[in-house]
Amino acid sequence: MILKEKLEEVWKYKRRGWARKALNTWCAIARIVGNKTVDTFVRRMQKYAYGIINHCQYPIHTGRLEGINNKIKVIKRKAYGFHDNRYFTLKVKQAFDT
Repeated sequence: MILKEKLEEVWKYKRRGWARKALNTWCAIARIVGNKTVDTFVRRMQKYAYGIINHCQYPIHTGRLEGINNKIKVIKRKAYGFHDNRYFTLKVKQAFDT
């Protein structure tokens, strides 16, 4: 539970240096636990540390992009069997014109 709360703090920092220090501290604490699964997670966090720390400077989330991709997949599913790419493009544009 403590690891979870400490990890949540990493995402709240606005400065890269503070986030880097918090992430390194979290990884050190997590290694002490000695659990194989936690160790694997720590290695993965260290591998992606650059991107995690970039979240401080650029707090961009992919939720909107995922929604757009899902909407396009639905349109594609409904249009199965039609071989006209131009019509498909028009349907996608129509879906996002509000």
